[in-house]
Amino acid sequence: MRKNFGAQAMLYPMPVLIIGSFDENGNPDAMNAAWGGISEETQISICIDCGHKTAKNIVARGAFTVSIADGKNVVACDYVGIVSANNLPDKIKKTGWHVTKSEFVDAPLFDELPMALECKLIGYDEESCRLVGEIVNVCADENILGDDGKIDLKKFCPITFDPAHHTYVKLGDTVGKAFSDGLKLK
Repeated sequence: MRKNFGAQAMLYPMPVLIIGSFDENGNPDAMNAAWGGISEETQISICIDCGHKTAKNIVARGAFTVSIADGKNVVACDYVGIVSANNLPDKIKKTGWHVTKSEFVDAPLFDELPMALECKLIGYDEESCRLVGEIVNVCADENILGDDGKIDLKKFCPITFDPAHHTYVKLGDTVGKAFSDGLKLK
């Protein structure tokens, strides 16, 4: 038997996305967003309310970064989600993060967050809060790469948001091989 929860913003796993932008004075800003994902081959869509300073920054600058939160940075990642740059423009100082300007877009990379998507703004709809960006580069710190030169999730340790319990959870062990295991049923 199943239990019904009604219409809710529940999806598992739900990413913990840290959206980076520069404000009108060149100050770096970051916010925590969970409602987002890949929507085309090289596009990402994220729901960001127009009241967020981040939304205003992105529309003004035409660019943003999307870092993936990891287990090492839970406190700082949560902090940028509960403190608004509308009220505290230099909130990045409190996180202890170091900022490097992306070489591909007019937006900040946060050195402590080991993976990021660097994006150009395609569009933003204030009514639906839908932000769409073109991914122009994906970068990852070498310390999360495996011997094959690709991102190793065990070294990276990305986290997911549990909307039912309001917790962050580390992603776990490999349980299968994509585009392969299902062939057993063919």
